[in-house]
Amino acid sequence: MKIRNSIYAGILIAGFLSSNAHAQLGVSKETFTRADTLRGSLTTPLRTCYDINYYHLDVKFDIDNKFISGNVLFKYTATQDFTKLQFDLFSNLKVEKVLYKGKEVPYTREYNAVFITFPQTIKSGSKEQFTVYYSGNPTIAKRAPWDGGVEYNVDSLGHKWVSTACQGMGASVWWPTKDQQADEVDSALISISVPNGLKDVSNGRLRKVTKLKDGYTRFDWFVANPINNYDIEANIGDYAHYSDVYQGEDGKLTLDFWPLSYNLEKAKKHWGANVKPMLKAFEHWFGPYPFYKDGYKMVETHHLGMEHQSGTAYGNHYQNGYLGRDLSGTGWGLKWDFIVVHESGHEWFGNNITSKDLADMWIHESFTNYSESLFVEDNWGKQAGQEYVHGTRLGIQNDGPIVGPYNVNKEGSGDMYPKGGNMLNMIRTIINDDEKWRGILRGLNKTFYHQTVTYNDVVNYINQQSGINLSPVFEQYLRHTVIPTLEFDTINGKLMCRWIADVHGFNMPVKVRVKGGEYQFIKPTQRFSPLNIQGATKDNIEVDLFNYYIGVLVD
Repeated sequence: MKIRNSIYAGILIAGFLSSNAHAQLGVSKETFTRADTLRGSLTTPLRTCYDINYYHLDVKFDIDNKFISGNVLFKYTATQDFTKLQFDLFSNLKVEKVLYKGKEVPYTREYNAVFITFPQTIKSGSKEQFTVYYSGNPTIAKRAPWDGGVEYNVDSLGHKWVSTACQGMGASVWWPTKDQQADEVDSALISISVPNGLKDVSNGRLRKVTKLKDGYTRFDWFVANPINNYDIEANIGDYAHYSDVYQGEDGKLTLDFWPLSYNLEKAKKHWGANVKPMLKAFEHWFGPYPFYKDGYKMVETHHLGMEHQSGTAYGNHYQNGYLGRDLSGTGWGLKWDFIVVHESGHEWFGNNITSKDLADMWIHESFTNYSESLFVEDNWGKQAGQEYVHGTRLGIQNDGPIVGPYNVNKEGSGDMYPKGGNMLNMIRTIINDDEKWRGILRGLNKTFYHQTVTYNDVVNYINQQSGINLSPVFEQYLRHTVIPTLEFDTINGKLMCRWIADVHGFNMPVKVRVKGGEYQFIKPTQRFSPLNIQGATKDNIEVDLFNYYIGVLVD
């Protein structure tokens, strides 16, 4: 959830609100360095040579000194013969040693990348493991979740309160990992040791709590489903716990809630009013919750929120709207808690379906932005949902392409939230069959269940299932800054129209009518063609600007 220079924010996350602005994940830059390539490249042999299968994070938080120490076990399958591989760890954290079969192996470091060399060739297809021991003072979040890292706070009673939030910058800000979205680990054990009297809440299910001899308690959480790196979390505080069950499409889904102890009753009332209606709406539109094995959790945090898989981070202060505000300006956004709905929507788009490259973060954020209007529709009717998504145009900046540069770990414009959501609503309008559209959304989550995807994977699937070539629409709205304009002119006594757009062959169907009549579809091209609507003139033609985010020019 992240956005920049937009009233609409996504974690608004994997971004949020500064006055009228969404914060974006990283600082905008036009040039990229060797460090960016090491971090963002998906296809270097030192990364593609192994498929990560399992992590065991075993990390101790010395909160008073803002210091962490521990080790991470990597289990992997070799995809080719190799002797050297890359993992990632921020350079301000020290690699103590790397063990392979009980012996230390040599390593080198370049920026935030670590390269280890094995004593013999690792053969393709073999299953191997190594353990990295490390320590240090991790980056302190300046403004989580947008400018993230480890966040140190105290609650209103003075208890220590710590959390991690690292979308964009990467999980290697606090633990050694293969830090890319393209290769999700299949399962993970997360062991977090915290000072006695505090609790840790991480992803998945709590397996064990162990009182250690040094004044610390270790909490072991197991994640049974594939998970992307930035979703793995530690939340440390004076937490209370209560549970519930939701009867969902795949059976009983366990619900676990972790508010601060003094917010227990407030949480029961507020989360109780929001979580089950959200699950009902999203299972209807997107299919079963993708992580029944790991359950659904909500954890109170100091920062606003993050879509941590099976453990949504929540900091909206138990109120409706986005910090009490309606990002759509319609009133509909004040009837529900934005963070509960938006961040939970990422369980389907972002966590179930994950973009391989951060450049395609629109796959996470455009669909999840659009999910808000579907939640409104499920509870208050289609017109309300359409009004909501139309209202979110307030946040569109048209300040740059939504798709970012590839292989440098950089997302595109924050318009991926409201502009992307409006684009998807236009595509629904073009398809003009709500059951087919619902089938496409559910089909995406079924076809790409627990997978990482590319731009083409998503666009091609929607094209195939809709029977319409929507590639020019995606291309115009995601890769270009300016929205298309529908131009009308009278030529030789006939009313003509055409599209003005950046994409060659842009021919988006659009709804028009004679004022007071019924809308009907036309399919203009980039050449003037007659508008064959009886009685239409430049003075009485109307375009459906409620459902289409386009410009109109009448010459």
